[in-house]
Amino acid sequence: MGGRGRSRTQRKHFKQGRENVWKYSTNSNTDQTADNKTADNNNNNAENKVRWDPFTTHNSAFEDYYKEQGIVATEEWDTFMEFLRKPLPSAFRINSSSQFCLDIRSQLENDFVKSLQTEFSGEDEAAAIRPLPWYPENLAWHSNFSRNQLRKNQTLERFHEFLKLANEIGNITRQEAVSMVPPLFLDVHPDHYVLDMCAAPGSKTFQLLEIIHRTNESGSLPNGMVVANDVDIQRSNLLIHQTKRMCTANLIVTNHEAQNFPGCRLSKFHQNSSVVEAENGLTINQLMFDRVLCDVPCSGDGTLRKAPDIWRKWNAGMGNGLHCLQLKIAMRGISLLKVGGRMIYSTCSMNPVENEAVVAEILRRCGDSVELIDVSGELPQLVRRPGLKKWKVRDKGLWLSSYKTVPKYRRPGILCSMFPSGRNDVDASEVLDGPVAETCNVDDGEMVNDSALHPAKTDEVAPSEADSLPSSDVDDDVSSLPLERCMRILPHDQNTGAFFIAVFHKHSPFPVFQENDTGAIEPMVNDNEELTKLVVEDATKVDDLLETKLCETAPTDDAETDATSLDNEALKLDDDGSDDQGAPENKEPSSAKVGIKRKLQVQGKWKGVDPVLLFKEETVVNNIKQFYGIDDSFPLYGHLVSRNSDTERVKRIYYISKPVKDVLELNLLAGQQLKIASVGLKMFERQTSKDGNSSACRYRISSEGLPVLLPYITKQILVASLVDFKHLLQYKSIKFGDFVDAELGERATKLELGSCVVVLKEADQEVSTPPKMDSSTIAIGCWKGRSNINVMVTALDCQDLLERLDARMGTPDDHQTESHNVEANGVAATNDVEMKDAGVSQIDVIE
Repeated sequence: MGGRGRSRTQRKHFKQGRENVWKYSTNSNTDQTADNKTADNNNNNAENKVRWDPFTTHNSAFEDYYKEQGIVATEEWDTFMEFLRKPLPSAFRINSSSQFCLDIRSQLENDFVKSLQTEFSGEDEAAAIRPLPWYPENLAWHSNFSRNQLRKNQTLERFHEFLKLANEIGNITRQEAVSMVPPLFLDVHPDHYVLDMCAAPGSKTFQLLEIIHRTNESGSLPNGMVVANDVDIQRSNLLIHQTKRMCTANLIVTNHEAQNFPGCRLSKFHQNSSVVEAENGLTINQLMFDRVLCDVPCSGDGTLRKAPDIWRKWNAGMGNGLHCLQLKIAMRGISLLKVGGRMIYSTCSMNPVENEAVVAEILRRCGDSVELIDVSGELPQLVRRPGLKKWKVRDKGLWLSSYKTVPKYRRPGILCSMFPSGRNDVDASEVLDGPVAETCNVDDGEMVNDSALHPAKTDEVAPSEADSLPSSDVDDDVSSLPLERCMRILPHDQNTGAFFIAVFHKHSPFPVFQENDTGAIEPMVNDNEELTKLVVEDATKVDDLLETKLCETAPTDDAETDATSLDNEALKLDDDGSDDQGAPENKEPSSAKVGIKRKLQVQGKWKGVDPVLLFKEETVVNNIKQFYGIDDSFPLYGHLVSRNSDTERVKRIYYISKPVKDVLELNLLAGQQLKIASVGLKMFERQTSKDGNSSACRYRISSEGLPVLLPYITKQILVASLVDFKHLLQYKSIKFGDFVDAELGERATKLELGSCVVVLKEADQEVSTPPKMDSSTIAIGCWKGRSNINVMVTALDCQDLLERLDARMGTPDDHQTESHNVEANGVAATNDVEMKDAGVSQIDVIE
């Protein structure tokens, strides 16, 4: 990668630090290996070539820091470091909602496990793949093969190809083992509203969607939903790509700063919110969640085995700089959590300043409203360690045991919340530049850049500062909170990465808070009945106070605006058209901008984001319903959306579930606060070919939407035998007269020109009209042309489905498979001609 697209500080840091990663071979003439000598015989100039060494796996500052923190016992230290320097084993998870979930698990247990054990038993029996013992139903798997080994070892080629194809299709998700843990402790139910605050790249979001869909029958949708959010637009695109494999109508992807995620509170924008709620038939009046996953940005030193470049970049200042942002995100997550709900705070860092310090401050700020719950009895086979109750803060080469020991000039950057007790023992007269609590308004991005991008300065101590170091007899700070209920997962316990998890339960609305003399926030003493009434009966106002006092920022949804004007029309963007939430960098608002009221956005006016519009063209909807014979029990009206305001040019129509519809309607009435990057399941797509215009219905059923719609279709259906079904997958296009089953060809001619569905006939199944279909029914979308049936499924989907059918029905021998491949290649050219004759373009076939 070149320097384009980077900031100057990044380029400067890369230039200064590159020698720590790559080293030139200066002794190539004297220290050559046998391979180099052989190369020299073939090329006399080989000794002048540059040799690149691998990443360094040593950082003395890292080792000193974690030795001092005591995250492992002294006798474990060498083993701990040994595992950190090894490559991370690969892991993946089977999609539990996949139609072929049990088939894939059986293939792993009965095929790959045995073959790989036989192949590698002589070298290392531990290298064979195995299910993760703590993951339910053997749906998560682990192997000691790194990704590099999987790519380069020919013996593992078949296994690697299986992983790639299954991952691309969505049957499995390649995910670090410890990353699978937080959703399991979240205790998600199918009817829950779930928020993933920092969701990209999307593996945990995918896992949450699996849990929500797991118990649903074919054609039915759960009553819950997932809102997946990420601040970075590019990472949001990756998130959308990941979750598309799930084919779900119960997902909204948003693009917001997590600490400013909007609450869409109806009462904020309408004086008579209850009347508006009743008139529009809303089931919710603000966006609150049963479960919140708060997997915050962190220094990432728990991923050293996966990202060894962190070795050279790591310094203690990285965690210090992120502490405030992590706290803000976590507090916003709790404010969006329903009473009785559960939130998980997690990081892939081992730093207590990013972990236990944030958890402790949450408990101090929320009082008895929030409990850190003990989940040690759940997932008993998962090896985890209790959280720390004692740690120190390192800043500019100094070890700080309590806030009292923080040098005077560093207090704006080192917060009392970073220490175990969280006490502010400094006199008000000693505080520089206002209350210490206000330091959370410092731009965390600048703090990170100052410490993380200039590691040479980290351990420097000014001469005058060295003279003012605190005496060694100061007692270490210890937390009195139950931080042992937190979970630390360490690499050498089960050969994984490192991870931190804390589980919160919200018991009641938040208490009212006030500032003390030093600016710190503490619970207000409840001495009067009026205050008690406020806490119990008006939780919404209390949450508003929490958002302004505890989150120390101005979320978008808290902008006070004239309710009467909002009833008529939403306000537009500021004159300069700026949109901080659309910025690709995850930065905090600068101190100069904190408190500025943001104006609401008109739908579709978010920069670079298409509008989300309910599709209300009854003529089109009625035409689709009649053409496919969609049963009236399927809720079609009011559940279709598009991303194009021009109804004549709508190419894709998306389907949304009832809970997603409720959130979209609330968002519409609350001033379009949600910046929606993706929503719903692509159900119908307009056919743009010549025959598409000639068809009675221009919209075909998409592959993603077919599983949901299939049980409700009564027309345009063909039931094919296994032989003909596999031929369609192999050749992609078959003329009516070329089907093995002549009756199938006759039935095909009677279909209307346009999209159709081909269903695999099960053994001993009687063909009925319409055929009975359930969750086990295998079907593909096709296009009925003038003289042939064309498959409207991607090549990868066809390949995967063929392999699944071979595994389920019996694998053909190599000669037969090879014959099929030759025949498929031989008819490729004729298929192109036939598909053109049918009026279907290649672009239309590959969705």
